[in-house]
Amino acid sequence: MPLFIVRHQHAPENCPARDPAMGVMLLNHLSRPSAARYGVVIKAEAVVRGAHSLFFIAEAADETVLQAFLAPFRQAGEVEVMAASTCAEVVASGGCDQPAAEVSAALLDPADACQDAIEAGLLVHRAYPLNGETSVPDLAGGAVMPNGRFYLRNHFDIPNLDGERYRLSVGGLVERPLSLSMRDLHNLHAESLVVTLECAGNGRSLFDPAVPGEAWGLGAVSTAEWTGVPLIEVIERAGLQPGATQLTFRGADGGLVEGRDAPIRFERGLSFDQIRETGALLAYEMNGEPLSPPHGYPLRLIVPGWYAVASVKWLTEIIVTDKPCEAHYQAEKYWYQWVRNGRDEREPVTLMNVRALIASPDQGESLPRGETAIRGVAWSGAGNISRVDVSLNDGPWREARLVGERRSSAWQWWELITPLEQTGPLVVRARGTDMAGRTQPERAEWNRLGYGNNSIHCVTAQVI
Repeated sequence: MPLFIVRHQHAPENCPARDPAMGVMLLNHLSRPSAARYGVVIKAEAVVRGAHSLFFIAEAADETVLQAFLAPFRQAGEVEVMAASTCAEVVASGGCDQPAAEVSAALLDPADACQDAIEAGLLVHRAYPLNGETSVPDLAGGAVMPNGRFYLRNHFDIPNLDGERYRLSVGGLVERPLSLSMRDLHNLHAESLVVTLECAGNGRSLFDPAVPGEAWGLGAVSTAEWTGVPLIEVIERAGLQPGATQLTFRGADGGLVEGRDAPIRFERGLSFDQIRETGALLAYEMNGEPLSPPHGYPLRLIVPGWYAVASVKWLTEIIVTDKPCEAHYQAEKYWYQWVRNGRDEREPVTLMNVRALIASPDQGESLPRGETAIRGVAWSGAGNISRVDVSLNDGPWREARLVGERRSSAWQWWELITPLEQTGPLVVRARGTDMAGRTQPERAEWNRLGYGNNSIHCVTAQVI
């Protein structure tokens, strides 16, 4: 409903609060149940002390409805009604002077989605498209990230799909084209996987010189338990024709991109062999709950081990072909681009790099002298974490203890219990190594689009 700010002003000599009966009448009239009878929702109210002014924020179908509710306040003084927007709506629309955008029923309201992300505790980078990261200290906790605090990465508006009418089509070079409802998918064999998803641009803001793109810190990563249907089972149900080797995954999200005259849909591709290797999942639940619209409701692809761009949200189509996908976000974006020995080189973004993050202590945190715990998470797309090493104040690397179950597709908790005997600055560095022998570099190699920055994480605290 439209939002309004109401200002009521009365003369000091006519202050209704001085008349107990009048004051109580207005107080009762302003109550939530009373406003609801008029079709008005009171969001907040406040009186400016000593100024005989009342302000409140209200929602109503239109100003006529609100004016009817305001009749008692007009009897007591002046009333001014101003059309308003939430801060999230203003940012999403591009400025205070921009009209509220018409939001199709097929899309999630950008302002509502942005406000929900902020209230959940995400650090929002952009309201449109909505992108927000988890704070690194919030990574400390359970095995999975609560759904509301799981980072968000979008390229376009968020689709608001109808799960009852939804269909997943599987076509192209298949023996039996499929059109699967959510009921059909729920009736197939289900599996649950704990999988860490990381944006390929995580850590982009730490590259020097700066690179274009979303200026992620280190919180564009989260872990969840995903439940759904193994992708391979759906593909085998459709049956592959001879020569079929590639799959294109098309999401419901789309829009305009630089260099294209017409809107495009978000698409990514994988080979049939890559699907088998990763154990990809068509997920409809996240941490035991149906996917929310920002996370791909009603169905998304989950590709363990790969950067999250491969895990297409709002999945509507799977097209089987004999040629690699050449879509915008496959052929033009998500490539490492370097200049080496005077020559341009590039390589596609695929498996996540090995990385360890320090969740505790936080940057700038004060720590007491004595024994303390250095804790964090580590992960890799190439397999299990084999070790995490920690250095204090540029001292020797010391091996941390790996905590909990080891999962090849999910992050690994680690901790180092150590005494802190001297007061002053404490520089903590953490370095992860995976079972494939990959170790975090001191500095990740700079690339033009700022992908895969897995430089050794460093936190500076203070011992007091």
